[in-house]
Amino acid sequence: MILSDKTIKILLADGTLGIDPMEPEQVEPASVDLRLGRSFLTPKPTAQGIYCLGEEIEYERVEADEFIIPTHGFVLATTVEVIRLPDNLTAFVEGRSSIGRSGLFIQNAGWVDPGFKGAITLELYNANAAPMRIIAGRRICQLVIAGADDTVENPYRGKYQGQLDTTGSRAYQDIENQK
Repeated sequence: MILSDKTIKILLADGTLGIDPMEPEQVEPASVDLRLGRSFLTPKPTAQGIYCLGEEIEYERVEADEFIIPTHGFVLATTVEVIRLPDNLTAFVEGRSSIGRSGLFIQNAGWVDPGFKGAITLELYNANAAPMRIIAGRRICQLVIAGADDTVENPYRGKYQGQLDTTGSRAYQDIENQK
């Protein structure tokens, strides 16, 4: 079940759920708006001209109050907020409708597992025929929180646990690549 604004406020107040820093007006009827941070990563070109999921991707890091995403360009970014989910809550990261209608697609693989702690790395894609300027501090996406039917047996302890900044792909660490 998706949590209401009332339940979200209660869980934030009693410390069960952590979203920090956060302003009260970020709580929406059934979600919490998250803001764009100042850290951006763009994949560097490879010597072979191709990326492989079994190899580490190198990124160029930019720390700035604004960033221009090229036409049909891709960038990783982070949220200002660091979240902490207990072992009985999960969350979905969704783009805000107004942002998507502007041609900026936002994703984070869409899912945050119970037990996750950290900032959210966002994958941003500019679908427009012109570059797009994005500004740190702007509400960029929303966190929709839902209850699991029980406390999970195996809370998230994966390769992105504890990330506090924009984090590039770690697909090269996947079990498929360890054989």
